[in-house]
Amino acid sequence: MIERLAQIDHIKSLLSQNPIVAIIGARQVGKTTITYEIEKHWKAPSTRFDCEDPDDLVRLNEPKLALKNLSGLVIIDEIQRKPDLFPLLRVLVDRENNKATFLILGSASPNLLKQSSESLAGRISYFNLNGFSLIEVGQENESKLWIRGGFPRSYLAQTDKASVTWRKDFIRTFLERDIPQLGFNIPAITLRRFWTMLAHYHGQIWNGSELGRAFGMTHASVKRYVDLLSDALVVWQLKPWFQNIGKRQVKAPKVYIKDSGILHGLLGIETMNGLENHPKIGASWEGFVLSEILGKLSIEPDDAYYWATHAGAELDLLAFVDGHPYGFEVKRTTAPKITPSMKNSLNDLSLKKLFVIHAGEHEFDLNEDIRAIPSHQIHSLSKTHL
Repeated sequence: MIERLAQIDHIKSLLSQNPIVAIIGARQVGKTTITYEIEKHWKAPSTRFDCEDPDDLVRLNEPKLALKNLSGLVIIDEIQRKPDLFPLLRVLVDRENNKATFLILGSASPNLLKQSSESLAGRISYFNLNGFSLIEVGQENESKLWIRGGFPRSYLAQTDKASVTWRKDFIRTFLERDIPQLGFNIPAITLRRFWTMLAHYHGQIWNGSELGRAFGMTHASVKRYVDLLSDALVVWQLKPWFQNIGKRQVKAPKVYIKDSGILHGLLGIETMNGLENHPKIGASWEGFVLSEILGKLSIEPDDAYYWATHAGAELDLLAFVDGHPYGFEVKRTTAPKITPSMKNSLNDLSLKKLFVIHAGEHEFDLNEDIRAIPSHQIHSLSKTHL
């Protein structure tokens, strides 16, 4: 068991400030486990509903009757199964005598749960929960986290084989059960083929026409599929940053499989040896490191960017901290060096600092504006660096 104290404290803080808090995360990422820990120390009564439990669904057949007299903490798990609850929650929290705080859990993004954004504006705060991070598991477990990914059951499996089996089962269940429950009528075998093909494009700039030709579909159809997987929180689209600098800049997103373990499952990679000999090792490591950086800096993926020009200059990650632009380059090398692309990024984007995350052991300055940090020390990124 790995305690997720930072996430729990953050959620408790949100609950003290908002009548409704939503924990958003992919299936099996640990949302329910965290709520049990919060509930254990809650000083008021608590009530729990699971929208996948037939008995609880019966209780919610008359939702107003079931919820209106409750006080304390009210937890509603897998709320995407009961979207009709969102308008009712607005009514309940707007009452003068409301004594309940609602903690709702969903396995889909707020974009997909349209009722929540429309009905609960100004009343709800979102917390995006990802899998285990390097800070939680310890830097000595970096390779294990990278190959297995951050889903708790995958990472904590007794053996590598058991971890692989869990991920295969997750992929199958996600396609055969979870996607239809979100209201999409797409054959599981079709979406599996697309998701696997997308894994081979992991870390690349989105080219819908190329992917459509490879998949035998229109550009619009493949875009709909990738947006669906993004809304289901298993794919991440990193937006491009562009500004008026007199250069032609790329304006299409990059696409990543969100969890490195699921990426490896889709690519058929089962061991570290297999990963080290796979052509996607660099892209896999880049996605893994970028996720760790965003997690450490508490930056949501929607607030992060990459930058590229048609002339070849590129920056893996552009993030704004206290309004200042910082750049991050990911280099799977033990001896990073300054490149022309780094210089272009510093000058064209007016970066306050550029960090090069590398696979070596030591932290050092490449010059006064560029600092190299080993990946296992990403946790050291702080205000003292920025």
